[in-house]
Amino acid sequence: MTEYINALGQPIGFPVPDKLPRPLPPPTPMRGQHCTVVHLDADTQAEALFEANRQDESGRNWTYLPYGPFYNLEDYANWLRAYCTGKDPLFHTVLDVNGRPAGIASYLRIHPEAGCIEVGHIHFSPLLQRTIASTEAMFLMMCRVFDELGYRRYEWKCDALNAPSRQSAERLGFTFEGIFRQATVYKGRNRDTAWFAMTDRDWPRIRESFERWLDPDNFDDQGRQRRPLKTIG
Repeated sequence: MTEYINALGQPIGFPVPDKLPRPLPPPTPMRGQHCTVVHLDADTQAEALFEANRQDESGRNWTYLPYGPFYNLEDYANWLRAYCTGKDPLFHTVLDVNGRPAGIASYLRIHPEAGCIEVGHIHFSPLLQRTIASTEAMFLMMCRVFDELGYRRYEWKCDALNAPSRQSAERLGFTFEGIFRQATVYKGRNRDTAWFAMTDRDWPRIRESFERWLDPDNFDDQGRQRRPLKTIG
């Protein structure tokens, strides 16, 4: 129940300080210990991203995306240039610790006037999946949204049948908010969309969990985690 009541005795939402709209995300790098997240550059990164994606020989990473798979570099590079160079979605490339492009992700549905932004189009190659860098990349993007830009809400949406994506959202600290039935159609099939989000009120707790998980003492000599992120809080 809300604790705020207007002069008519009706419950209303809590007041929001006059700090809107928020700035648009800049195309500047986000640097971590294990990766760097940079603005996507199709001309210089397409070939390395294509080669990294080829490690997914079955093409299963593309199943729940509305595009792909791409079977040759020219098609992939043309798609990057046509769809991944705008301001919304604002695409980024994740560089591994050696500076190699290994995956992409974007900010999208950016609403500065409401302080709301979504992360999506996440396509991490097998070279990045299940690594410290993949988790840190998501953390860096969260830090930009909340700490640098002051947004109020950060969303994650996926096909409700995409179990790995739903598990990732919850592992990263997003809260499940429900399913929008028959929300859209892609690749000639229905999509029920699962919604997840975190807010600026959730963020201090989530940030602390990430910082504790990323502490070098949480990993052994082989880089294996001692405590999973989901158990730290």
